[in-house]
Parts: sequence; C-alpha cells; structure tokens
Amino acid sequence: MIPKIILGKGPQATRRTIGYLFGKGRANEHIDPHLVASWNGFAPDPGRSPHRDPKEVEAQLAAQLDQPVMMLGDKAPKYTVWHCPVRAAPEDPILADTQWADIARRIVAAAGIAPEGDEEACRWVAVRHADDHIHIAATLVRQDGRRPRRDYDIRAVQREARQIEIDYGLRRLKPGDGTAAKRPTSKEHFKAKRLGQDATSREILRLRVRRAVAAAADEAEFFALLEATGVTVRLKRGPSGDALGCNFALPGDTNDKGETVFYAGSTLAGDLSLPKIRQRLAITSPEPVPVRPGNPWHQATAATERIPHHLAHSDDAVAQAQLAALGGALDLLPLTAPAAVRAELEQAAVAFERATRSRIAADHASARVLRRSVQAIWKDPARHGDGAGLAMLLDVALTAVAYAMHWHRTRQHAQQQAAAEQTLIHLQAAYTQIIGPILAGLASRAPSPQTKHRYAHHLQQAVPEQAERILTDSAWDALATVLAEAEAAGHNPAAILDRALSQRTLDDAHSPARALTWRIRRLGERHAPGPRAQAANVNHAAAHPTAPRPQEPQTRRR
Repeated sequence: MIPKIILGKGPQATRRTIGYLFGKGRANEHIDPHLVASWNGFAPDPGRSPHRDPKEVEAQLAAQLDQPVMMLGDKAPKYTVWHCPVRAAPEDPILADTQWADIARRIVAAAGIAPEGDEEACRWVAVRHADDHIHIAATLVRQDGRRPRRDYDIRAVQREARQIEIDYGLRRLKPGDGTAAKRPTSKEHFKAKRLGQDATSREILRLRVRRAVAAAADEAEFFALLEATGVTVRLKRGPSGDALGCNFALPGDTNDKGETVFYAGSTLAGDLSLPKIRQRLAITSPEPVPVRPGNPWHQATAATERIPHHLAHSDDAVAQAQLAALGGALDLLPLTAPAAVRAELEQAAVAFERATRSRIAADHASARVLRRSVQAIWKDPARHGDGAGLAMLLDVALTAVAYAMHWHRTRQHAQQQAAAEQTLIHLQAAYTQIIGPILAGLASRAPSPQTKHRYAHHLQQAVPEQAERILTDSAWDALATVLAEAEAAGHNPAAILDRALSQRTLDDAHSPARALTWRIRRLGERHAPGPRAQAANVNHAAAHPTAPRPQEPQTRRR
C-alpha cells in the first residue's frame, strides 16, 4: 500500500482538489467518485446527491472544509491543503468502502491530521473513484484554529501503511530509509501512456543521466553525453556565475502551457544532484590512477570479483562505493551487449539502482578501477574478446549482487535487499542466454583425453574438496580448453590453476568449473612467466596449498 503526501496552496486550493477528485480525471479514468469517510460522517457527497447539481455540492463541500482556514484570514498558513492518495497493489483484493474508510481514518490519525477521539481536529474527506485507491483531502487548520502537529507525517503514514498491509493481508512493501528515487506521479504515468512511451519522462531521464555519470571521465564529457542522448540541461547559477545545480528535460516534453518540463537532478534520484555527480566524477578523472593497458573486460571482471571481499571485510564507506560502481557498470552493460540480452540487462540495471544508495556515505575513490575499466569497455566494446568478456563479467557480477543482498540484509536495508534479489533474476536470465554458445565453442576445442586426465590430476591435488563437482560439470571441457590454451601460450598449467584458485574461494560459486574457466582465461592472456619464475611459482604453491576461505553469505546463486 503506497500513500503519498501532496501539499496545496492558494485561495482555490481546496476547490481545485475537490473538483479533480470528483471530476472525470485527466484520462477519463475516474469511475463513480464518492465519499467513503469524512471528519464528521455526514459531509455533503457530490457523488451521492442525485437531485442536486454536482458542482454545487462540490462547492458546498469545499466551503465546509475551508471554514477553519477562512476563520484565520491573513493568518492562515501558506499551505492549506493536505492531499494523500493511498493506493493498493495490483495483486491485492478489491477492498469495500467500509474498509477504505477505516484505512483513511488510520492514515489521518497517524499523520496528525485527525488523531483518534480529537473532535477539534482538521476537517478531511476520503474520496474513492477507482477500485484500487482512495484520495484523502484535508485542510491544514484545526477546527479550534490551531495548526495540526504533523511532524514527520510522511514517515508516520508509511509506518501505518505497513501495519495496514499486515492487518488486511495486503502485499507487504519493504520499509525504506528515505534514499529511494522519487516515483513517477499518476499524472506522469497517464502522460506517458498518452504519448505511447513505455516509461515516464522521469524514468527515462534518470536512466540517461545515470549512464552519463557512469560513462563520463569529467564534467565536460558528462554534459556532452547528455546532449548526445537528447537531454536538455539547464544550469542553476549562483551570484558568482558558478553552476550550483542542474535540471534535465527531454525534447518535446511540455506542460499544458507548452513550457518544457524540467526535472531537478535531486528529484530524479538523491545521488544525481550536481554536487553529488561532481563528487563521483572527481575521483574518476584520468590523472591519479590510470587503467593499466590490457583487456578492460578482464580488468572489470577482476575488480567486480573483489567486491564480495570488500563487502565482507572493508568498512561501510568502501562497501557502499563498490555497490555504486557496480550499479554504474550495470547501467552501461546493456549498451555493449547483444540485442538478445539487452532487455534483461536493462531491467537488471533499473532494479539494482535502488541497491546502490543508502544512508551510508560512499568512499567513491576506492572503486575507481571498476569505473574506469567499464568506461573503457563502453567506449570500444567490440575491440576486446569474442563475447566471453561479457560472460565472465556477468559470472562474477552474479556473486557480487548476491553479496550485496546479504550486505543490505545485515544492515536492515529492506528495499535495497529486495532490489538486489530482483537484480539476480534478470542477471541470471541474461547470463544463461550468453553462456551456452561460448562454452560450447570452447568445449569443441577440448584437448585430448590424456591432457584432460593430466589437468584432472592437477585439480584433485590442488582442490580435492571441489574436484568432483568440477570434473562432472558440463563446463569441464571448456575449462580444459582454456588450460590447454594457457599451456600453449607458455604457462605452467599447475601454476596457473593454483593462481586461479588462490584468487577467491569457489564455495559460493554456482559452477566452480565456469568460475575457473573465466579466471584462467584472464590469466592465460597475460604474458607467460619465464622458466625461473614458473619454478618459483610452483615451489610457492607447494609450500602454501590453497585452502577454502570462509565467506559471509552461505546461499549459492541460482
């Protein structure tokens, strides 16, 4: 159940609100508008007065609601109308008018508009004009002339909505921490539908701005990318002429007066204000830590593979930055992916956006390697690899998102945890589509049975607790192929296998064979060490056998 508080001002605020609630709606969506509850139980009902002009009854109702406000004259508050739509989820049962009436009374009591038993409270009405929601409209002067005590009414109403969901057996939403992006309004949804858009302007702008932040190396490139994607930017400047904020708009998106509709960055998402964007861009400028030459898919995969360690062992500021960087990577991946999986990856990015923010301030400098390597991929996705780069990055991203879910759960970030869980579904679907042809191609080049037997012996010596799972995995032939290719490039297969095993535990991998395939693929493309270095690596591995390391989450990816 989703309540949303809107404040109204002006001499006709109450009349406008009542007129809208009992009107046809902006898209003729209002059906049988009528009162389900009111402050006194017998307020005039424009929807149930068949022998009177509805407009006359609307005016009478608005006048009665406004009476306490009018008594104050010039001393009336600036905002005089408190408007709160309360919407049930699509899968919830249709509630009766009496049930909605009870819900309305609980909401106004929780908000401080009309505490239970307070006969001098504010005047209010609850209007129903659809099966799945009501609108509560109140005036913000009590009948005794005082102001209502509605401190933190948004939190109080949300808290009461969670209890209503329990009491009525409705879909239970996750409690938030105030960092979620603002939802599109009903008006925005209707406008998008009228224009034939799959998403609202707010949602389209949020995604485009996030992608520009993820892709840009500096502020100039950020604004250039926005311009290239058709986003109009209007800067808010201070007296000195410096830009203090920015608003964004889509071409052709206008209001009823033909004026362009701009959205402030902070209203798209809490981390999309200009100061927050500048913080992110400042730590990815190319001077301090340039990305090493090499395959950026491999670098991004290695950085993503380290995220679980950061979430388990680093401080919260570093962990939060890793999640933000992972979100940026997911924002850009659809632009580099085959068309067949682009939709799933876009849904994964949209879902994970909620998991990238919390009340914890992020140390963005700690995640710049991932950001820069993904930027390099975005600038030239086809230059490196045959599609295996995307597969190996998704493989480690699945584990990283599973750890993100656990990290948020331990900190009671319910919405972020749910967002990470939803992300896993879309990432797994995309990964499943990508992985089949790539593994089949590798398996078709599998080495001889004798060579595979030799590699199997190395596995049984190096990781006996995982050997049976790996050798019976459908990806074993692909793993044997990358081992053979590494050996052909001059690597010692036992040494490179030990290095792959030492990078991170396999305990939480859904497929240890696939995880090793991607690690050895990355390691095998590096310059092969000389004979003395290989001997030293073998001696070191013999003296320091690989042992499984305990990790935080105990659930495996599915």
